[in-house]
Amino acid sequence: MTEYTTGPTAACRRIARTISHLHELIAALDRRVPQVERSGEASIARAAAALRAETMKRIADLEQEAAAVPDHTDVG
Repeated sequence: MTEYTTGPTAACRRIARTISHLHELIAALDRRVPQVERSGEASIARAAAALRAETMKRIADLEQEAAAVPDHTDVG
């Protein structure tokens, strides 16, 4: 099968891959050390926190979507 396969299994793989990438983004944001001496750092920190919160929400949405995908073994 290719990456372009359709159906429940392919959908679950795409969702899982996206969730994995989003977790990598969160890890990168968590590793970032604020540079308090830089001007604008407070704004950057707020933006990073907002991005982290939105990413967590998107992960929750995708997990809910994955749970709603019918099990391919039920078809038939």
